[in-house]
Amino acid sequence: MSKDESHPSRVHLHVDAPRAYTQTHTHSLRVSHIQRISLFANMGEQIPVRIKPQDGASPFGGALKSDFPIDPEWHNLNHGSFGTLPNAVLARLRHYQDAAEARPDSFIRYEYPKLLDESREAVARLVNAPVETVVFVSNATEGVNTVIKNLAWGAGEDVILTFSTAYEACAKVADYIVDTTGGKVEHREITIDYPLEDEEILQAFRAAVEAVEKDGKRARVCIFDVVSSRPGVVFPYIDMIKACKELGVLSMVDGAQGIGMVPLDLTKADPDFFVSNCHKWLHVPRGCAIFYVPVRNQHLIPTTLATSHGYIPTSVARGSPLPPSAKSNFVNNFEFVGTKDNGPYLCVKDGIKWRQEVLGGEDKILTYLWDLNKKGIKYVADVLGTVVLENSKGTMTNCSMANVALPIWIGEKGRGAKESDAVVATEDQGTAFQWMARTMVDDYKTFMSLFVLGNRYWIRISASVYLDMTDYEVAGKVLKELSARVAKQEYLAA
Repeated sequence: MSKDESHPSRVHLHVDAPRAYTQTHTHSLRVSHIQRISLFANMGEQIPVRIKPQDGASPFGGALKSDFPIDPEWHNLNHGSFGTLPNAVLARLRHYQDAAEARPDSFIRYEYPKLLDESREAVARLVNAPVETVVFVSNATEGVNTVIKNLAWGAGEDVILTFSTAYEACAKVADYIVDTTGGKVEHREITIDYPLEDEEILQAFRAAVEAVEKDGKRARVCIFDVVSSRPGVVFPYIDMIKACKELGVLSMVDGAQGIGMVPLDLTKADPDFFVSNCHKWLHVPRGCAIFYVPVRNQHLIPTTLATSHGYIPTSVARGSPLPPSAKSNFVNNFEFVGTKDNGPYLCVKDGIKWRQEVLGGEDKILTYLWDLNKKGIKYVADVLGTVVLENSKGTMTNCSMANVALPIWIGEKGRGAKESDAVVATEDQGTAFQWMARTMVDDYKTFMSLFVLGNRYWIRISASVYLDMTDYEVAGKVLKELSARVAKQEYLAA
């Protein structure tokens, strides 16, 4: 570690560059309390890292924003959609990309597989899964597609189950199977209307399976969430996995919102298939998702999307131009899926270590996120004079996202409406929706996920490690003013 004499508070962490990467980059970052950490030892260049204060001050909140490449004028209240990553991990991504450009064949053929295994091992420890069950795909949608498009379907007998709150892209995967099998596979959607207790969701699932069986068909697989997208609520996925096992239904767990914001133990939960985006809450680059398939089910996944060198044909012997590997067919299959930037996968181990050494580890992160999420969303609801979407046991907000009702109804006011609440005509619902979304970006330099539930507009806000209650004060102010502008029907003049 050395100081820049012209800037006494500017500090660099020095490590030796590998032979395959000789270009030197110098980055700097103004910090106050510094101690040396091992995050990037033996991994490349001079990299600045904000270090957890030694005086016991919290590493979380607004002071952490300078560690992220977020525009200082932007209020990043929608972390749950696309995530973001700290500058330190972004520097690692650049390092891997530069190494690949410096000696493409050396890095891609021989160094990349070793670095990929390090990330697989790191994330497998985090979710308590055998490393041979864990690979990476670009995003959760790709993982769900990989499963559903690999499964062999019994024409005229198989049914795919989803919930009405499923992420639209994943529901469309089921629709695709229906369309491409000439309707010989059926997609049934289980309607749920929040707020609900966990037990009510499980009852709805059991009733759906029973209805399928009464029709002489088989519920082949059910796609369900860890934390749903809109509304952003915790789904009883562990109990759903148990129910699937009991009823003979394959469980396809869409954990797009999952790793990094809720605790995961995949060995204990034991889903049939599981995917979770690392780029949302684990502080790694887009796009990157962990794809877990227990050994018992790996034979059901013969190909990646797109099919590449790891596929083993059954009709002909065909080789591969890649170096030989002693890894399992499943792991080898996903290691190289055509030429693309796999740098995000390599950053998983770096993101995990950054979280440990800078933020204090997963337990501290989740404690901060959940507490801020619950307190922050209640504050915004109080400002708006509305309600938080929650059940009686408070399980729906045990994560990093929560939902608040806007004082804006569609068509007519519903139960609990106030005299001052606005009403948008049913035919103007879409116009008002798009106006609010765009106005948040253009006029308020922020975005919060907007959705319709029942006959009311709702907002989802994401807690994150670089936010604190002052950000929820901003959210409350923006939403109150936005709602007042809707009441004046500004959306009709746009």
